[in-house]
Amino acid sequence: MPNIYAPDPAIQVSGQSSSLLVTESELALVEDALKAKGIAYKSAVLKDNRLLVRLTDRKLQMVAKQVVQNRLGLDNYIVALNLAPTTPQWLRSIGAGPMKLGLDLSGGVHFLMEVDTEIAIETRLRSMVSTYKSDLRAEKIRGVVKLEGNAIQGRFNSAELRDKASALAFKNMPEMQRRKGEAGGKYTLALELGDNAIAQLEDDAVAQNLVTLRNRVNELGVSEPLVQRQGRSRIVIELPGVQDTAEAKRILGKTANLEFRLEAKVDSSSFDRESFSFEDRSAFLERDIMVTGEQVSGARASFDENSQPQVNIELSADGGQLMHRVTRHAVKRRMGVLFIERKTRKAGEQINETGDLEPIYEDYYDRRIISLATIQSALGASFRITGLDSQAEASELALLLRAGALAAPMKFVEERTIGPSLGAENIALGVKSVVIGLALVVVFMVLVYKLFGLAANIALTVNLVLIVAIMSILGATLTLPGIAGIVLTVGMAVDANVLIFSRIREEIASGSRPQTAINLGFERAFVTIRDANLTTLLAALILYGVGTGPIKGFAVTLSIGILTSVFTAIMGTRALVNLMYGGQRNTKRLMI
Repeated sequence: MPNIYAPDPAIQVSGQSSSLLVTESELALVEDALKAKGIAYKSAVLKDNRLLVRLTDRKLQMVAKQVVQNRLGLDNYIVALNLAPTTPQWLRSIGAGPMKLGLDLSGGVHFLMEVDTEIAIETRLRSMVSTYKSDLRAEKIRGVVKLEGNAIQGRFNSAELRDKASALAFKNMPEMQRRKGEAGGKYTLALELGDNAIAQLEDDAVAQNLVTLRNRVNELGVSEPLVQRQGRSRIVIELPGVQDTAEAKRILGKTANLEFRLEAKVDSSSFDRESFSFEDRSAFLERDIMVTGEQVSGARASFDENSQPQVNIELSADGGQLMHRVTRHAVKRRMGVLFIERKTRKAGEQINETGDLEPIYEDYYDRRIISLATIQSALGASFRITGLDSQAEASELALLLRAGALAAPMKFVEERTIGPSLGAENIALGVKSVVIGLALVVVFMVLVYKLFGLAANIALTVNLVLIVAIMSILGATLTLPGIAGIVLTVGMAVDANVLIFSRIREEIASGSRPQTAINLGFERAFVTIRDANLTTLLAALILYGVGTGPIKGFAVTLSIGILTSVFTAIMGTRALVNLMYGGQRNTKRLMI
């Protein structure tokens, strides 16, 4: 029954982060913007820190999204397309919901994201500089080492120190190309990444982001998602049947990159420190990175002893060793947790082709300190992050870190909703194929098996209802290949009845009485029906296990269809036959 109620096209407004509230003032701005452009809408409701506007026509979605986006801007708000359910409350109260439709039927969300591989290389080099400095100190090799561009530059007072530093770099960083020289009375050593090493870093960054995005999609609970690499540095994400596209975009788009750095000393030079905002003031952190979000192996949100939100962090083995090695020499110093996020802001306005002013947006990196606390003792693989704004922000940060940190920031290159027109056409063609297949089967069964054929047709109709009902209960996603599975099920569903009815005819031809023929027909055909459908079910399960995307959609409907068709053919058809002939003990002739 929930599938009878079609969802409303809608747009949804939510904050860039969980701590940003959407209030009545934003609701008023959105309503004014839509009325000014003459865009009709059914309702605009503010609930659970989200604004949902139900539209009257799906063709208005893109226009309405652009209008609202221009009014609110992209600095703090996400405006996304949505499908708002219209299932009545009495159905929702018992947990009933419509069957999800795949990207090729009702649409969904298509994202094309690009990995900023240059940032990945820069982050890797900065981490290597920090490690290299520690190695030089451990070997008592004195010199000045810093990152310049994409090279690690070292300056030493003697050729002997430079050669030792070069040997140490060869031992610990074999992927770096070494170049020696002299300048200004100093002996120099330049360490640079080769082309192969750069390509490997880029591939690793994209591969890690791919795994992380898949984990985040799993956190969203999306059925049959598509997350795959496209080209050198891009990733395609398709989320069929997603109702909350704004939440998906926020979770997928978050970089959630963390950097743990020591607070810079007062006498440190400007080359060794960076300034960041922290609690309405500026704080200076060392440029050297202790640990990054890549070393985070686990995270969960909780409360501290003052009932303030916090995130408990678990580091990997190498991350814990790095943290301990640095902090054991930094007791009573403060450690900052730097949160790095890629955002979009309004940079100006321009006149478009129609003569209207439209905003110009630019991407930027928001780097802010979320925690700056004194190190009381050497830290290990477990510690906590405090100073978060709300429990919602703590939960979101823990989710992102638990799913895995991105090796490099990403940006949305393309975002679109698939299928308003194509999906409608696919649905129409799919329904047409089911109707034609069902009609042909119905006519054939009535002509060949008469009254028994009518019973089989009633059972077949119940079979289709059961398939839709079970898929709705399981939350399965119906795709175009899934419709093909249903069409195949329609043809296969009457196979069992054909076997049963043919067996009944044989029993009558051999001289059995009608009631005896009915009983023997159902009993003796069961073994054949069981074996035939079991082998097909095994094939469907194998398809589901090794297939992806559309193949799984086909396997799901085929598996459910096999189970329901056997049930309706054995139980349903026999119940109808018993209803017609069960009380007629002296029946002389069967209409078969």
